[in-house]
Amino acid sequence: MFEQTFRNIDDVLWKEAGCATELDYTEQTSWMLFLKYLDDLEYERSQEAELVGKPYQFVIDEPYRWSAWAAPKMASGDFDHDQALTGADLIAFVNGELFPYLQGFRERASDTDTLEYRIGEIFSEIRNKFASGYSLRDALELIDGLSFRSQAEKHELSHLYEAKIKNMGNAGRNGGEYYTPRPLIRAMIQVVKPTVGERIYDAAAGSAGFLCEAHDYLRYGFQEQGPDDKGDGSHLSTADLHTLQKRTFYAKEKKSLPYVIGIMNMILHGIETPNIVHTNSLTENLADIQEKDRFDVILANPPFGGKERKEIQQNFPIKTGETAFLFLQHFIKYLRAGGRAAIVIKNTFLSNSDNASRALRKEMLNNCNLHTILDCPGGTFLGAGVKTVVLFFEKGAPTRKIWYYQLDPGRSLGKTNPLSDNDLADFVARQAGFEDSDNSWTVDVSSIDTDSVDLSVKNPNKAGAEPLRDPEVIINEIETLDKESEEILEGIRGML
Repeated sequence: MFEQTFRNIDDVLWKEAGCATELDYTEQTSWMLFLKYLDDLEYERSQEAELVGKPYQFVIDEPYRWSAWAAPKMASGDFDHDQALTGADLIAFVNGELFPYLQGFRERASDTDTLEYRIGEIFSEIRNKFASGYSLRDALELIDGLSFRSQAEKHELSHLYEAKIKNMGNAGRNGGEYYTPRPLIRAMIQVVKPTVGERIYDAAAGSAGFLCEAHDYLRYGFQEQGPDDKGDGSHLSTADLHTLQKRTFYAKEKKSLPYVIGIMNMILHGIETPNIVHTNSLTENLADIQEKDRFDVILANPPFGGKERKEIQQNFPIKTGETAFLFLQHFIKYLRAGGRAAIVIKNTFLSNSDNASRALRKEMLNNCNLHTILDCPGGTFLGAGVKTVVLFFEKGAPTRKIWYYQLDPGRSLGKTNPLSDNDLADFVARQAGFEDSDNSWTVDVSSIDTDSVDLSVKNPNKAGAEPLRDPEVIINEIETLDKESEEILEGIRGML
């Protein structure tokens, strides 16, 4: 229904000098989509209020509503070209009036947990990159053709938006950090099995893929046939639906672009006021966390390869500059006793010999039941050369046995051969009973060396040399190492 519209919007953005990458395309599409969504939402709420004879207080003042400046209509419902701003007038209005007005919501909002505050946060973090008011006018008219007024329309828009986020991941190493393959997320959710009423958390939310998929799992269910074979959500009560909207999904995100994209992604998946906080999770002192702050379920793919400053490291009992290891401590601390987690991390975490890595592995084994480790093949993450594993654990009891599963899709993964739900079906089925097979085995913790605490993946059923790696995986790894080298050099320059 809307796929061609999205292509046409990209064609318009392609002509703009300020929009050079898929990241720019998604950012610019996002702010326009958000304002169109907001206009449809406010119209729907005003109609509902009118039906019951109650007044409705609009969040956006009339001159700044989408229907007033972006898509004015005549009484007949046809587009009013005489009233619609274009060219230099449109750019002047958007940059000089609209964005400052929307940015002001952050100061005017009564609470941070409001739609008004999130409007202010979004428009304080992005800017209009259109230089041509004529191109912007074309894009606005295309966006106006999209509709959020039925569940089917929202469902299609969410799929199209997810495709844009995936394209960001394909665009290179910078975009890849925002995208975790959805089949992997869905498998993680099926193992963790969240339920309505539990609080779900991601402190490195990116584009909020984990929370969106968890919402769909709870709202519609996930059938054996695949993610698109969803129910209608009729099994949930009104109270359940309210719980999903207000008291289930919580996230934090440090960077501006993924913060904006994450909010828009959650909105398109049906969460009207997402609980995403724009902050660096690692600046929080773990000693200050109280029981009320903890969560039942944590699902995340924290950034790896980054280096955190000394003052950030002081917030953690195990000091390390590796971002992912700090996040892992953050997640363990934020998980309530009996809570469940599934975390993506570099596979080198399992065997690194440095003091911080060994201390963190000991911490996990002593205080959490690390019951499952999923070993992902190279190429699982586009644009990232490092291999990854997924750690599945419960907090509150020590680890006795670890069940390993070595994922082998039988082909090289890459842009043209991405991971699929079928690739993970055997893992999900066998994990439920911790079944051993050619690709899965169980390790008793008593057999692990207490000094090295080496948890690396060593499939006892597959001895022999490692297979030749796909060239695309090797190139991705070179790019990742280049990026890490740049970050180290920048750190050295900062000391000079």
